[in-house]
Amino acid sequence: MKQSSVAGTAARYAALVVATVLFLLPFYLMLRNAFATDKEITGVDWTIFPSSLRWGNIGEVFEETSGGFARSLFNSAFIAVAQTAGTVLLSSMAGYALARIPFRYATPIFYAVLLTLMVPPAVTFVPSFIIVSRLGWVNSYQGIIVPVLFSGFTAFLFRQYFLNFPRELEEAGRIDGLGYFGVFWRIVVPNSLSFFAAISVITVVHSWNQFLWPLVVGQEQDMWTVQVSLSTLMTAQTINLHQVFMAALISIVPLVLVFVFLQRYLVQGVAESGIKG
Repeated sequence: MKQSSVAGTAARYAALVVATVLFLLPFYLMLRNAFATDKEITGVDWTIFPSSLRWGNIGEVFEETSGGFARSLFNSAFIAVAQTAGTVLLSSMAGYALARIPFRYATPIFYAVLLTLMVPPAVTFVPSFIIVSRLGWVNSYQGIIVPVLFSGFTAFLFRQYFLNFPRELEEAGRIDGLGYFGVFWRIVVPNSLSFFAAISVITVVHSWNQFLWPLVVGQEQDMWTVQVSLSTLMTAQTINLHQVFMAALISIVPLVLVFVFLQRYLVQGVAESGIKG
């Protein structure tokens, strides 16, 4: 029994090591190739690290794009922050209303929100672009941000969380004369910051990685996001591999920092959402 327990533990650790290596392998390749030359990247004689780290590759990325890559980093950061703030605000209010405010059509509205999760994004892509174009929002921040502010999935997560929120705290607020809006802002939100942080992390990552919608709406270079700028480094005529890897490495640094500092909220947020595995 003891030997089988040791063998099981060893097997689990071995599986974890293999999974860790497979997970970190793409990041190692990105880091290694970002500081190498094209010859070292495509050469037959593979080395674990380049013979010398080419720090000049960082400057090449910004020089090659004539400053466009720096602008795209700013655009992505601004869009991610604005979209996250708007999505969390709208979805949390919708989730609280569906979870706590009794009204006749609460259940049909909830099912309608769930129904939006089953509609492929490609179906609404063209109608959304037509609306943005008619409003004159092409090549603007609002054109990229506003159409994707509300998320049915995020509203669903907030509803599941608020269903488990202690009613005693809300009732204490109502005794003090607060309405639903006051209870939400003064009691529910301050006591749910960890869950709000978890949803914010997920939304920031999703917004930062968007490609197709910012590509179609932000048609001019000064509106490109970092993902769009990355795609311009690869053309049918030339591909400078070291620049592509370096740009990719720079583009994931903000996400890595967000994950490192806030990753504990992801686990806590899923645990508090009420979703069962």
